[in-house]
Order: sequence, then C-alpha cells, then structure tokens
Amino acid sequence: MLIDDLSTPALLVDADRLSRNLDRMQAKADENDAALRPHGKTHKSPALARWQIDRGAIGLTVATLPEAEAFAEAGVGDIRVAYPVVGRERYERLLALTETATVSFTVDTEAGVRQASRFLDDAGTTMDVLLEVDVGHGRCGVPWDADEETIRLAEAIADAPGLDLAGILTHAGQAYHGPHDGESKADALRRAGREERDRMLEVAVRLAEAGCEGIDPDTFEISIGSTPSLTHFENAERAGVRITENRPGNYVFNDAMQVNLKSAELDDCALSVYTSVVSKRRDPSGTERVYVDAGKKVVTTDQGPGMDRYGTVLYNARYMRAHPHAVVTDLSEEHGWMRVPGGATFGVGDRLRIVPNHACVTVATQNALHVVDGDEVVETWDVAA
Repeated sequence: MLIDDLSTPALLVDADRLSRNLDRMQAKADENDAALRPHGKTHKSPALARWQIDRGAIGLTVATLPEAEAFAEAGVGDIRVAYPVVGRERYERLLALTETATVSFTVDTEAGVRQASRFLDDAGTTMDVLLEVDVGHGRCGVPWDADEETIRLAEAIADAPGLDLAGILTHAGQAYHGPHDGESKADALRRAGREERDRMLEVAVRLAEAGCEGIDPDTFEISIGSTPSLTHFENAERAGVRITENRPGNYVFNDAMQVNLKSAELDDCALSVYTSVVSKRRDPSGTERVYVDAGKKVVTTDQGPGMDRYGTVLYNARYMRAHPHAVVTDLSEEHGWMRVPGGATFGVGDRLRIVPNHACVTVATQNALHVVDGDEVVETWDVAA
C-alpha cells in the first residue's frame, strides 16, 4: 500500500527515523548506567513498545490505567503508573494488572498513602510505590526542598501495610518552559537536566541521612525523565546513590516543540500528519489561504515558548525540509488554516505532511499509526489506549 491509498488525515511514522530515535535514547541510558523505561503515553502502541523492549527497555511508564491495561494485555511485563492512583475502582484495576505484570505506582500525599494502604492491605497484597517529587515544574509531587514533608511522606509509605517504598520519581516539566532571560536554548536544557538530576540525588541523600527505611543505594530507585531534560543527560553520584532510571516519552517521534526547544532537529521527527487540501482562495493582498482536513482534533493547539504556528509544514518530506512560506496559523475542529504569502503550489486535492507541535496529543486523537518507508506503508499499528 502507498500513502496515497490512505484516507486523510492520517498519522505517518518514518521507520528509519523512529529506529534512530530509539537507538539513540537507549544508548544514552546504557552509557550512563541507567535503566530506560520509556513513557508509553506518547505512542500508545503495543507494537512500538516491543521495538523499545527489544532494544533494552526494562518496561514501560504509563499515565493512565487504560494504557497500563493495553500494554499488559500485549505482554509488557513491567509497568510503572507515573500518576497518582486514587479511588477504589482504580485500585481494583491496578491490582488486577498484577496478575500478568509487575506493577508500581506513585503517591505524593498522605491521603493517597492511607487510601492505597487500606485497599492493598485488605486485599492481602503489597505493591511497590514511588514517592513523586516536584523538582520545579509545579505540578504533582512533594517539593524537592520541603525536607520535613518529604521525610514524613517517605516514612509514611515505608510504614504503611501493603506498600513498599521502592524509590522516588519526578518529571522535569519545566524543561518545556524554554530559556531564562539571556540564556541560550541549549543552556536551558542543560540547566533543566542538571536541576532534575541534582535535586533528586539531594532528596535521596536527605532521606538516607534521616534514616528512612529502605534507602539502600543498591536497590533504591531514582527515576527521572522528560525528553528535553535528558538531551544532555550525564549521570552523577552523591553519597553512593545515582540516577537509576530514565523515563522519556516524546523522543520516539519528536515534534515541532522539541525542535523549537533544540532538543531535536527536524530530521529527527518521525511522526507527521498526512493531510489533504480541501479548499483555497487568494485574498486581496495576494496571500493564498489554504485549508486542509487536519484541524485541532489532529494537529492540536499546543504551542511551546515563542511558537507562533501549529506545526511545521513540510516542503520535502523525504529530506525533512520545511516549507519556506506556508504557515498553519489557525485551527478549527476539522480544518487547518494555512497562510502562504506570495501564492501556493498546493491545489485542492493535493496532499502534504505537517510535523505536529505535540506528538503525544496528536497520537491520542487517532486510532492508527502507519509506518512508512518512503511512500510505502509497511505496517499499520493500532493506537491501543
């Protein structure tokens, strides 16, 4: 099958670029003596998960229980839910997963510890739990510099029936915020990576010094990771502890946001949206207005710092050359609005590719990934959750 046989909009995955991305991140983890546990929310594909595990990934990270269930059903044997799990219905689903996979999850509140402990103790079982730490993103997690709260919560987990304190976990989402004033994009990524690493090591050392149960440098897990914060990752050691696990997700595909942050080049982007021109007109200024069938339900409205467009239109998909003039300026539900100053070579019915700003959200809106070699579709993978 050729890509022109596909209905649009469709998601295309370049097989060669995907393979390079997988190999590069696995090599980085190996070089730094860290396990790689990729985040499956980016691709939601059991087939792609197998590519990752075959290259050395120890398992997968997920954000939702449907993702965990889909990957467990496909045979992934080690799954980490990097998201607070609360409520009896979710605990029941979490426990059911342990019949076929090794499963761990995170907590960041004393209420969360009590609820999980009560359910798992009543069920007569014990599960590994990681304390989520906020190293600067400002979302979930106990603040990395809140010593008393961190120690109290770690001790609560260690003492709770049904819970084993396996380690600490974070997501340096601030790596997506871009540079500070006077800082280059490359320096911003290095800073975010250092902060994530050093703050997590500092938390682990403080827990050990406080005498928290289970802080054994040989077994205690220190799990970090976002694609941009791992761009320049170098492991380090503090008082016998090191980063043990990397959890990037977006790296499998990359996207226009990663290119904007300088954590990837356009040639590293394996995912594109294949879309058709459905209408065009020329306004009085001579600018062509071109409308495609990929709107916000596919391309997404996410933008990174300083971005002024919704994806990158490709002029030459084989060599990943961006169109010099075409810009996706607006999105409605089923329409992408493109502006092409000076006129467009696109005609109604023509097809083109757009690298989305945020691959994770784009994939979540679709049900299939079409793996391509040039213009040939070599495989089609289900988006399972």
